[in-house]
Amino acid sequence: MVNNNGLSDSSVRKMVYAALFASMTAVGAYISVPVGLVPVTLQTLFVILAGAVLGARWGMLSMFIYVLLGIVGLPVFSGGSSGLGVLLGPTGGYIIGFILAALVIGYLFEKFQNGSIAGMVAIFLIGMIAIYVPGYFQLMYVASLGAHETLALGVAPFIPGAAIKIAAATIIYRYLKTESLV
Repeated sequence: MVNNNGLSDSSVRKMVYAALFASMTAVGAYISVPVGLVPVTLQTLFVILAGAVLGARWGMLSMFIYVLLGIVGLPVFSGGSSGLGVLLGPTGGYIIGFILAALVIGYLFEKFQNGSIAGMVAIFLIGMIAIYVPGYFQLMYVASLGAHETLALGVAPFIPGAAIKIAAATIIYRYLKTESLV
């Protein structure tokens, strides 16, 4: 069905969901536990769900909107921070990784997801890696750390939280799928 603006109901729904996931990612930034140089937040839970629920195009767009909101000055990044300086700082690579992760997860869900739990976990894990890789390299460069030190400070402390978020995302996505909400 097409509405008065020439947009299909499906397009409008995707736009609303993209805005919703950008908003939830922003709220997730305020729910954090400080661990070393990079805080553990709920943002990545919403990032990986955005890719799974919205697909590659809209999932990526939702995270791009989130990053853009932070660049223009809305306090949507961890700890209520904002601005281009955050993207150029030690945590900026992780934030840029949000866009990449939503794209990768969305693509993999569109092409390969058959509903299996193992498949979902694998795709969410790949998405987390898509966040950690640019985050790792930017943290190493900006903080002038060695490879092992960067791994110890910027990746290892977050693995347990990432595992919990992957499990939560799997449960949430399966629920949404069973209820025909995605």
